[in-house]
Amino acid sequence: MSVDAISLEVFKHLFASVAEEMGVTLQRAAFSPNIRERLDFSCAIFDSQACMIAQAAHIPVHLGSMPASVENAIAAFETFASGDVIVLNDPYRGGSHLPDVTMVSPIFVNGEARFFAASRAHHADVGGMSPGSLPLSTELYQEGIIIPPIKLIENGQRNEAALALITANSRAPQERLGDLEAQLASQRVGERRLLTLVDEHGLKRVEDHIAALLDYSRRMTEAVIEGIPDGVYTFEDALEGDGQREFRIPIRVTIMVSGAQMTVDFAGSSAQVLGNVNTVEANARAAAWYCVRLLADDDVPVNHGCFQPVTVSVPPHSLLNPDFPAAVAVGNTETAQRLVDVVLGALAQALPERIPAASQGTMNNFTLGGTKNGRAFVYYETIAGGHGGGPFGTGMSGRHCHMTNTRNTPIEALEYALPLRVLEYGLRDGSGGIGAYSGGEGVRRRYEFLAPATITVNSERRQLAPYGLEGGAAGQMGVNTLVQAGEAHDIGGKWTGRVEAGDQILIETPGGGGWGEQKA
Repeated sequence: MSVDAISLEVFKHLFASVAEEMGVTLQRAAFSPNIRERLDFSCAIFDSQACMIAQAAHIPVHLGSMPASVENAIAAFETFASGDVIVLNDPYRGGSHLPDVTMVSPIFVNGEARFFAASRAHHADVGGMSPGSLPLSTELYQEGIIIPPIKLIENGQRNEAALALITANSRAPQERLGDLEAQLASQRVGERRLLTLVDEHGLKRVEDHIAALLDYSRRMTEAVIEGIPDGVYTFEDALEGDGQREFRIPIRVTIMVSGAQMTVDFAGSSAQVLGNVNTVEANARAAAWYCVRLLADDDVPVNHGCFQPVTVSVPPHSLLNPDFPAAVAVGNTETAQRLVDVVLGALAQALPERIPAASQGTMNNFTLGGTKNGRAFVYYETIAGGHGGGPFGTGMSGRHCHMTNTRNTPIEALEYALPLRVLEYGLRDGSGGIGAYSGGEGVRRRYEFLAPATITVNSERRQLAPYGLEGGAAGQMGVNTLVQAGEAHDIGGKWTGRVEAGDQILIETPGGGGWGEQKA
């Protein structure tokens, strides 16, 4: 193969730049604050077998599960034509939850579909029983429109009826149309840039470097695993309820390390539950792969090769691999965060000098919607918190962590787009667990509603604190407070209901756990 160390480094960045430019296009063209401001989207390119070649530095839970969506998109059709774009969001066909709409485009070279470009964006509303499409649901049908793999564009011709059907099921159809158009623009950029690479370097040279890059990532990941002492490591943590009632929902992991291979087994975790915290198998795999990737150096490319040395086993009919049509609305936000906590908790037994304490362990999902002056509004955001302290320093404060890589929504953008006023936004002093290296601080974010709305909060770590390690203290738990008619009410971790103009909600997010015993 015409590959050497220098050319491999060059092509690594060339492939990543394709996905990065897709992401820049999607951000700039998007209509909704969630995509444009928070960057709640991901882009990647794949080979003809749905193996990830490269990703942009976007959302870990998207990128780890997106290969399953690409596989299902390819399997759904016997043939493709140039210009085709497949759209889907079905969690049971590789998706994560219904608001995450995935687009997949074949890229033809010499008359064959040799590559695929894919984007996944979280749309603020895709229907369902409450605004924002993250309801306290008991089945998938309540969470919004379910889109199986369909051709939104076929042979260059748009399926206007399908587009109209998707947008009509949103409370903000024009915003959905704008965000879908942004994804389509991103798909076109990915196709153009990858074809430019092939034109400049030739198909064989490009594919040789893809094969070499995947092999390089595999070998680098194997080297990471070889640095973990052989053994069996277990850990258990829990969710605090499923939105229907509060109860302990255990998640258990057993990690087996042997040489350059690792098995991550979630046997012993809870059976599937009635409410919305179930998560599909693709998300469980994404969380496990992400944790292993954390141990690698930054210059190891994230692609299909990284996944190969890690076997993930997820029991059927469980919280982490439920039967259709189990509710899964916040499985890839809340449950995925807890999956990271349990995998890192197990790895801390093997590598105590490398693994940090638990971060906030939640995404603090906040959705709202209503009508003002005859015009519908809808919004979704996640809220940052504290990172866990670790052997190399204090945890970061007020930052998103682990399976989310989004930004916080700027107050100006929020107040411009919605009938809201942000009265308070700052760090939550004292919320990080103390230790030799303390956990980062959570945040306080207080909203005042300027119009009636329906709101939903899906959050965790309101009863079970983010754990400390090596003698460090746990981080402080989060609190959600609704203020109506001057009276404050603790609404718990998961709540939905009606608010009126003048009502307020204060979301206080957890701090990270501390690491090591505090020095005298």
